[in-house]
Amino acid sequence: MSVAVQDDFVARQTRAKPIPALAELIWNGLDGDASTINVEFAHDDLARGMSRIVIYDNGEGFPREEAKQLFGNLGGSWKRLTRRTRKAGRMVHGQEGRGRYKAFALGQAVTWKVCYKAQDGNRAFEIRLLDADLTDVSISPEVPAPERQTGVIITIGDVRRDFKAFESAEGLQELAEIFALYLINYRSVAIRIGGERLDPEAAIASQHKRTLGPITAEDGTEYPVELHVIEWRSDTKRTLYLCSAEGFPLDQVETRFHVPGFYFSAYLKSPYVERLHNEERIALAEMDPALNGAVDQARFAIKAYFRERAAERAQNVVDEWKAADVYPYRGEPQSTVEKAERQMFDIVAVHVQEIAPDIGLVSDKSKALHLRMLRSAIERGPAELQMILKEVLDLPARQQKELAALLQETTLSAIITAAKTVADRLKFIAALENIVFDPETKGRIKERTQLHRILAENTWVFGEEYNLWVSDQDLKRVLERHKQHLDPAISIDDPVKVIGKKRGIIDLMFSRVTRRHRANDMEHMVVELKAPSVKIGADAITQAKKYAIAVLADERFHSVKGIRWHFWLVSNDYDAYARNEIDTGPDPERRLIMRGGNVTVGIKTWGELIEENRARLQFFQEHLQHTADESQSIKYLQEKHAKFLEGVLVVDDDGDPVA
Repeated sequence: MSVAVQDDFVARQTRAKPIPALAELIWNGLDGDASTINVEFAHDDLARGMSRIVIYDNGEGFPREEAKQLFGNLGGSWKRLTRRTRKAGRMVHGQEGRGRYKAFALGQAVTWKVCYKAQDGNRAFEIRLLDADLTDVSISPEVPAPERQTGVIITIGDVRRDFKAFESAEGLQELAEIFALYLINYRSVAIRIGGERLDPEAAIASQHKRTLGPITAEDGTEYPVELHVIEWRSDTKRTLYLCSAEGFPLDQVETRFHVPGFYFSAYLKSPYVERLHNEERIALAEMDPALNGAVDQARFAIKAYFRERAAERAQNVVDEWKAADVYPYRGEPQSTVEKAERQMFDIVAVHVQEIAPDIGLVSDKSKALHLRMLRSAIERGPAELQMILKEVLDLPARQQKELAALLQETTLSAIITAAKTVADRLKFIAALENIVFDPETKGRIKERTQLHRILAENTWVFGEEYNLWVSDQDLKRVLERHKQHLDPAISIDDPVKVIGKKRGIIDLMFSRVTRRHRANDMEHMVVELKAPSVKIGADAITQAKKYAIAVLADERFHSVKGIRWHFWLVSNDYDAYARNEIDTGPDPERRLIMRGGNVTVGIKTWGELIEENRARLQFFQEHLQHTADESQSIKYLQEKHAKFLEGVLVVDDDGDPVA
C-alpha cells in the first residue's frame, strides 16, 4: 500500500528533535486510550551504543481496515472527528495523523505491532515502514491473538545515534515537563522511560494559574489565553511551552527568564496556538505578532509572579529569624541608609541559607552567630568578598555582558563547580605525575598500594565514561574466585594497610561497576596495576586474557545479556611484544588489545594516562589560566585523600608538603 501524498511532504513529517519525537509517539499511545506506556532502550555493544527503541502501550489498538486509512493518508486522522478518546474519554493530543512519522527522527526502520479486540477475540497484525521509502507501507495479514493484550508495540530499529538524553536526568525532566499537565489531570496514567516513572507531582513545588489578555487574530477572532506556571523542586531549563487550550505542548519558545533561586516551566494555553499548529505555522510562532504579544504578557507575568515569591520567601525567613530572636538587628531602621543596609542583609542572608540549607537546621544560638558574622562580613567587606567584587568590576565591558548572559542560562554556583572540577583534576594529574616519576617526591610514598586506592576513587582518568562508577561486592568475589589465572597472591580491592607496616609490592587490582536502568544492564571495569618494576609483556597479556575469559564464563554473569566488561593492565612500561599487540589490536588509539562481543582488554602506562588526561584538560587549563605548582598539587592530594596518605606525605603547620 502507498501513502497518497508526495515523498517530500511525508519526509517533512519525520523531522523533530529527539525528545519531542519520542513525546509524539507517547502521545499516540495516550490518544489510543493507553493507561500505561513503557519506553525501553536496547544496547547491542559498547561501540554502537543504543541500537533499538521499543514503546509499549496497553491501549485499544485498531482494526486492520483502519490501518489502511491511518497509514494510507496523511491528514485524515480520526482525531479530527472527536476530541476525546473512545473508551476513557480523555482529551486527545493530535488530530492530523502525523505523529507516527516522528519515529523516523529516531531510526530508519519502524514496526507497529497492533493488537485489538474483535468480536471473535483479540486479533493482531503488523505495519512496517522504512526510511528509504516512506510512502511504501507494508501491512501484514491479520491473525488471531488470544494470548496477547490489546495495544501497540512500536519498535524503532537502525537507531540514528546513541540518544543519551533519553536516559539522562535532564531528558527525564524535560519529558516530565511535557506531560506534566496531562499526568496531573489523568492520575491513572503511567509513563515509564527506561524503567523510570514520570511523576511530575512528586517533583512539583507549587503551581500558579493566571488569565492573560486575549489574542486577537488577523481576522478579528479573539482567543482566550491562560498561563499555567509549575515550580519544580530541581533544576530545569525554564521553558515556556506553547500549548493547546487543553494544555498539550505543541512547541516552545526561547527562554529569557532571570529569576534566581526558582526552577519552573510555564505553559501558555490558547486555542490560537492550536490553530497555528493545524495551519503548520507553529514553527514560525515567534514571527506571529498576535502570539508574540501573548508571549510578552506571559514573560512579564512570570517575572512578576516570581518577584512576589522571592519577596514572600525572604520575608518568611526573616520573620522566622525575628521570632527566634536571632536576627542581628534590633528595632526599626532609623535612616534610609540603615534601611538599605538591612535590605541588602536580608537578600544576602536568605540566599546564603538557600545555598547552605544546613544553616537553617542548627541551634538558635549557632544561627544567631552565623547571622552576626554575615552582617559583619557585609558591613566590613572581607578579603574574599573584596576579591570577588574586584574581579567582576575589573572585567571588560564585553566580558561583563558575557557573564550576565551566561547567568541567564546557568547559575554562578554551577559555573564555579564546573571550573573547580577542572582545576581539581589538573592538580590531581600534576600530583600523580610527581608521585609516579619525580625522584624527590615519589620517595614520600612509602606504601605504593595507597596509590592504588587513590586511583580507584578517580576512575575518570581512564575516560569520562568511567566517572562516578562504584565498587561492588559480588563482582569482587567473582574476581577473587578466578585470580589463580593471574597470581594467587594478587590483592583485589584490599583496604589500606596500617601505615608503617612494610610488605612486598605485589600486583594490585580494583573493580568498579555502573548500573543502567535495569538489573541486567551493567558495565564492569577491572583494573590490574602491575608492580612498578614489571614490564607488561606476553605473560601478563596472556594471563589477563585468560582471566577475562574465566570471569566472563562465571555462572553469575555468562548467561546474562547486556553486561559489558572493560579490563585494563597498567604499569610503568611495556615491552615490544605488548607494543605489537597494541599496534595490531582492534583500537590502537585507545590501546585496546582485545575486543569481542561484550569485552575489551587494554594496556596503559602511567605516562600515557597522565598525557591523555592532560590533553583532555589542556583547553580548559588555557582558558581558565589555571596554574598550580608542585606544592599546591601535592597539598590538594593530601587534603582530598588524607585517609590513604596519613604519615606518608609530610606537611607543615599550614598543610604544605615538606620536601
